[in-house]
Amino acid sequence: MKIKIRNISGHDLPAYETEASAGMDLRANLTDPVILGPLERAVVKTGLFIELPIGFEAQVRPRSGLAAKKGITVLNAPGTVDADYRGEIGVILVNISNEPFTISNGERIAQMVIARHERAEWEASEELSETSRGSGGFGSTGVK
Repeated sequence: MKIKIRNISGHDLPAYETEASAGMDLRANLTDPVILGPLERAVVKTGLFIELPIGFEAQVRPRSGLAAKKGITVLNAPGTVDADYRGEIGVILVNISNEPFTISNGERIAQMVIARHERAEWEASEELSETSRGSGGFGSTGVK
């Protein structure tokens, strides 16, 4: 599938790092480094603009290494880039560690997954079918 992309960042286009990768890394497009203190958040621009076909979205997700090693994650994970959005892709990063973290220009800050989606059409109903789970919610299936 081909997707139009405009890149004003000066960095390479996002690319799959391995044959089986689902996501492509997004890089920070910064003039100056950004320091995220503990529990602070910031929108970090990427310099990328995309034109997705209708029926697809781009999901912006955390990078597992950055989250595990530094406590930096995507606040609204997964963030969604809709097919009709033409603005610059930004990533809402949050520092959930106890240490300040410096984001530098070109640093890989998140990953983007292109995914097909469906649109739902609601059908109002007074009753829903029965299941063995019923209305059991949070934690109802146990821990082990």
